Amino acid sequence: MRILIAPDSFKESADAVAVANAIARGVRRAAPNATIDICPMADGGQGTVAALVAATGGTTQTVEVAGPLFQPVQATFGVLGDGRTAVIEMAAASGLMLVPPTLRNPLLTTTYGTGQLITAALELGVARIILGIGGSATNDCGAGMAQAIGVQFLDDAGNLLPPGLSGGQLHRVTRIDLAHRDTRLKLVELIAACDVTNPLVGPTGASAVYGPQKGATPEMVTTLDDNLSHMASLVECFLRKEIAYLPGAGAAGGLGGGLVAFADAKLQRGIDLVIEATKLADRLRDTDLCITGEGKLDSQSLYGKTAIGVGRLARSLKVPVIAIVGSAVEPGATQAKFDCLDDYVAIRPPGMPLAEAISRVIELLEQTSEQAMRKRLRL
Repeated sequence: MRILIAPDSFKESADAVAVANAIARGVRRAAPNATIDICPMADGGQGTVAALVAATGGTTQTVEVAGPLFQPVQATFGVLGDGRTAVIEMAAASGLMLVPPTLRNPLLTTTYGTGQLITAALELGVARIILGIGGSATNDCGAGMAQAIGVQFLDDAGNLLPPGLSGGQLHRVTRIDLAHRDTRLKLVELIAACDVTNPLVGPTGASAVYGPQKGATPEMVTTLDDNLSHMASLVECFLRKEIAYLPGAGAAGGLGGGLVAFADAKLQRGIDLVIEATKLADRLRDTDLCITGEGKLDSQSLYGKTAIGVGRLARSLKVPVIAIVGSAVEPGATQAKFDCLDDYVAIRPPGMPLAEAISRVIELLEQTSEQAMRKRLRL
């Protein structure tokens, strides 16, 4: 019997590699003779680098870059097993977790370090860069990132604006110049893993929807949205690209739009990128069972989350699929089962406090996976 184990991380509990290995241990107790293929997954957000490096036998690189407040931070990115694809998480350089809660202010934060990670990947001679753009502390339309790859922004006096443009400084920009942009970008395919469809500006844009969780007050949201609108107008004027209402442009404080405008990137659903990078379809062929999983199975899972992405692919290939999840929330869990899962099992027993479940996640994953496998073998 051939079994493919392809789960996401359980947020705040265990990364995808640990989850996959725990499931595998439980499965082996029930089916010791099974051939198991472990393929940690992600949806383009936090954990994508670790999952893809593990799934493809890749390597990691750590470099010093500018953090969200332009302070030095150590950021790690991956090179996949093919040696030609780099995978970056913007959160490693520009993430909210890098800013203490008392200092969170998207008027002041920059994506400059994310651009430095892109440059570090280019220096390795890769042909493709996958950039996950979740978990940002920023709202700068990717202007900081653009500066790090050579794009120049000038003020109304014709002066070059200094590195580290932040969300609160965008109104100072009056001209955009791509003449000095890193020429190696023309030789690579740059794809941003984007799982939201928010436009850049307006009531469903980057500032209004995501600004408050980054520390923005209502007054800041208005300023930030005005600044993003200003940048969108400049992009249309100088670069002949329309990003104000482009779906996904509002991801990561406008980094989605900035990557399209300044780096000629393409926006793509994160789970689709990870499925492609791990060659999951090929690994599912001739597989008798697929086991996926994630921390919570609910209505949001249907919009690009890992378990559903894996489940839909498996079902299309006529491979049975079980989801091992932290918790299942109705009616979304039942809808997910109808959509693409043969079954799902929650690891948290009724009445167990959430804190206890988190502390015992590996043990519970092993137990639940063994039980699910034994049930499957009885069918």
